Amino acid sequence: MTPLLFLPGMMCDARLFAPQIASLSAYLPVMVSPLIGADTIEKLASNVLHAAPARFALAGLSMGGIVAMEVVRQAPERVTHLALLDTNPFAEIESVKLRRTPQMQKARAGHLEAVMRDEMKPNYLYDAPEKSGLMDLCMDMALALGPDVFCDQSIALRDRIDQSWTLSHYKGRSLVLCGRHDVLCPVERHQAMHDMLSNSTFSIIEQAGHLPSLEKPEETTAALRRWLEV
Repeated sequence: MTPLLFLPGMMCDARLFAPQIASLSAYLPVMVSPLIGADTIEKLASNVLHAAPARFALAGLSMGGIVAMEVVRQAPERVTHLALLDTNPFAEIESVKLRRTPQMQKARAGHLEAVMRDEMKPNYLYDAPEKSGLMDLCMDMALALGPDVFCDQSIALRDRIDQSWTLSHYKGRSLVLCGRHDVLCPVERHQAMHDMLSNSTFSIIEQAGHLPSLEKPEETTAALRRWLEV
């Protein structure tokens, strides 16, 4: 059975996909590659490929999706299936770039928790009863990774390239999935990715924001199972 490799979002770890790992591990080998140790998307993708099996299915959420697209750009023949969750194929816009340096300065000065609390986390989740607990989990993941990873990831995201060409040339079985209420990566952006990919399915998860893997785990896992045909 082809292994499945998950790539987590910015300042997230394997816990972002805990429900999916628990479910899908019954059907195929599942692994998670951390996005650490480099400050470019290209190098992060190269690190993923170095540690990955010869051929694998690849699912990335948010920054993980951005790195997944670069993995496909570098080695499309190794990626049998591609799932892009709540992510963005385009280069970073100038207004977002301008916010990166002040955020990195605060993180380096010991205020990562404040940056996550005040500037990052408010954009993550749909307003649902479980929001508070998921916010706490997001903070735990971010603080565990720390300010150096935050700065490396910020630089990598700031300097990333447009991956429209990559998607338009990838022929593998693909899934584009997003939360209906994702304000960071809205539905329209996912429609654009679906249109670029020649062999894709588009799934919108209702009552979810930027992290449907945690907000609506059963629905997200079901979409991944259909994509993998398991």
